[in-house]
Amino acid sequence: MTYRYRKTVNILEKLNAQQTRLIMFDLDGTLVDSVPDLAFAIDAMLLDMRRPFAGLNKVRLWVGNGAAMLVKRALSDNIKPVELDESLYQEGYGLFLKYYQQVNGKQSQLYPKVLDTLIQLRKTFTYLALITNKPEQFTQPLLDHHGIPKFDLLVCGDTLATRKPDPAQLLYCLDKLGCRANEALMVGDSVNDIKAAKAANVPIVCVNYGYHQGENLLDHGPDKLIERFDELVSEER
Repeated sequence: MTYRYRKTVNILEKLNAQQTRLIMFDLDGTLVDSVPDLAFAIDAMLLDMRRPFAGLNKVRLWVGNGAAMLVKRALSDNIKPVELDESLYQEGYGLFLKYYQQVNGKQSQLYPKVLDTLIQLRKTFTYLALITNKPEQFTQPLLDHHGIPKFDLLVCGDTLATRKPDPAQLLYCLDKLGCRANEALMVGDSVNDIKAAKAANVPIVCVNYGYHQGENLLDHGPDKLIERFDELVSEER
């Protein structure tokens, strides 16, 4: 236990963040691989609308900007959605929400060592928070389904008027928990996470296994890129 604590501090020292009190985590693609659930809901929506299935690989490329954008990409069959008729979009969005409510958490998987790592970080840092673009109605049920320990604050995709890559969610979290930017760290998996963290002046560690939408994360300058979630607390191999 002492060994892991020492390694956690060393990683933060590399980021010049020895006084870190708050760690903010992304959810989808960072803690949980939720694509199987999302793909099921998207394909059920498309089937009801008499459109071709998207499939797991396309949905994996499309996720990362919230449920609304995912639906628009699926209806456009493109990562850059076309202008959609509003009634078509609303029909699709409503169907997606219905099906995702039914499947949320059932096919998704925690990434390796997430639970053990969060438990260890909880013993070390004052606050752990979740910053996600997922709507609130799906966030806590997903966390509960996988037994993820309680966070000090959840900031969801519909908590504020804007979401990542806008820094508002991170700034809101800092304000609510009474922390300065130099006392915080963001852990995410996407370009949106990097952009939001940089705009909020918060250091960011990115995992390289999540939802990158085909982009090279190193091109966007994360403070550190890790291959496994438990590199936050354990010896690098």
